[in-house]
Amino acid sequence: MSDKSIDQDDSLQVSGPVLHAHVVEALRGSLPRVGDDVVRAIPDQVPAYASALSGEMGATIREAVRQALDGFLRLASQETGEGAQLAVPMTPVREAAYALGRGEARSGRTADALLSAYRVGARVSWHELSATAVTAGVGTLELARFAELVFAYIDDLSAASVAGHTDELAATGMLRERQLRRLGALLGRGADEDALRDAAQTAGWEPPDTLTAVLVGSAHVRTVLAQQDDRTLRLDGDEPGTTCLLVPDVGGAGGRRALLAGLGGSRATVGPERPWQRAVDSRTRAERVRTLVGVPGAGVHDAEDHLVELVLTADAEALADLTTRTLRPLREETAGSRERLVATMRAWWEHGGRRAEVAEALHVHPQTVRYRMGRVRELFGDAWEDPAVVRALGVVLAAPVPADVDATVS
Repeated sequence: MSDKSIDQDDSLQVSGPVLHAHVVEALRGSLPRVGDDVVRAIPDQVPAYASALSGEMGATIREAVRQALDGFLRLASQETGEGAQLAVPMTPVREAAYALGRGEARSGRTADALLSAYRVGARVSWHELSATAVTAGVGTLELARFAELVFAYIDDLSAASVAGHTDELAATGMLRERQLRRLGALLGRGADEDALRDAAQTAGWEPPDTLTAVLVGSAHVRTVLAQQDDRTLRLDGDEPGTTCLLVPDVGGAGGRRALLAGLGGSRATVGPERPWQRAVDSRTRAERVRTLVGVPGAGVHDAEDHLVELVLTADAEALADLTTRTLRPLREETAGSRERLVATMRAWWEHGGRRAEVAEALHVHPQTVRYRMGRVRELFGDAWEDPAVVRALGVVLAAPVPADVDATVS
């Protein structure tokens, strides 16, 4: 029994006289029958205990009932003078009740079920013990005091059992939380599959088919978690104030849309769905998108919407070198002219060369577009028809951030 669950005054105050010796002997003779009746009544009246009396747990419950009844009889047999009080030690029976509570928590039964079992046990015990006491000649006043003793004793033991149940849940909950966090950390750094399976088994975590990383502001974690599968893992994000959630089995395009919709109002970035052992790939992708788009105050970003930008920025230095080489024909233009020509070429590529759409996108007259594209062809000369140049221009102009022409072609 843990220190925090032991009362400083480990005794029960008994006012005497309680029961005379001949009554105690009569009760002692009835205890085996009372114990059997209690053990039969509990599974009949408390559904959670319907199959609890088989195997090791059944033996534990029977022993707990026996110890409780023996302890009660020792309490009832204390001799005191009229009006005197005796502090009766309760450590052994309280420890047994505490251990019972821990065992019930490990078995998965709730504290409510445990208290219901105590109430049934108290009712059955009182019915039979009081009948025996009356038969042995206990008077009305004595019987009332006997009832007080029975129910004070049961209250004391049930409190000890609930303390054990609470402590066990706290201990196992913290342990499992540590185990799940360790599993999340292993997934987040891409540990080998054997280590991942061992950690999942230790934590009692049933692996899903896939995991999807969701980077979310820590202030929104509780709200987001409430909507997810209870196997969702939580680990620290790459930035302060950010948490990474690994969400199981999002379920294709429809499930992804539902996930994104549920994130509305939060600050989140969602990675791709990946086999659960490769969750690190989803997290890495989400972190790259977060870096790419910045960290807005709110908004949800889907990595699937940023694949082109991710590819183009995979090697920023190579992109800068490609930009320098590809846009070199513009180096003699003024800074303003270079900026206008690059913007026009980008719009030309985006709109498939449809001049009216390009003009609308740039808020200029179609004739202006015609003039600028004529100037581009003049500057590039024969290279404008070179497939390699065309391909390079497509890459440079599709880059997510407009090329810094001054820095790269001057």
